[in-house]
Amino acid sequence: MAESWDPKTKQTVGKIPLLTENAGPRDAKEKWDARLKQELQALITYIQMNKDSDTDWFTIQPEDGGKAWKGKCWYVHNFIKYEFDFRFDVPATYPAVAPEIELPELEGKTAKMYRGGKICLTIHFKPLWAKNSPHFGFAHALCLGLAPWLAAEVPYMVEAGVIQPKV
Repeated sequence: MAESWDPKTKQTVGKIPLLTENAGPRDAKEKWDARLKQELQALITYIQMNKDSDTDWFTIQPEDGGKAWKGKCWYVHNFIKYEFDFRFDVPATYPAVAPEIELPELEGKTAKMYRGGKICLTIHFKPLWAKNSPHFGFAHALCLGLAPWLAAEVPYMVEAGVIQPKV
């Protein structure tokens, strides 16, 4: 694991099941279905771990036969909850390539984001994904990609006055 992850993150990601089916959306339906079953099992495990520790921070659901996903994520800063819609499409070359997570409503509000509201994961997360492919899945992308991005960027955006809590 990367040296930059804190012990709690390492412990959490260590409990998320690793995936064994090396299949993506362009593969045979049976292989993709087997991969999706593993993805769902890993997501359920991660969500349950978060609920058990009272740290749940997202909801997620598949679309288009598991080729796209959407949900809500939230981050609490100074006792105020900031909530955002997120989504991602599964890349054609998945699982060799990680999904690009989008928070469209935050587009242009931080430098750590690309066009379309895609969060910047290139420096820390993408090399880790490449090293662990095909064993990492959507739960790992949320745990090691979206969660630390929110932790770094939400406080910055709040202090800069570019986001407000939803009422």
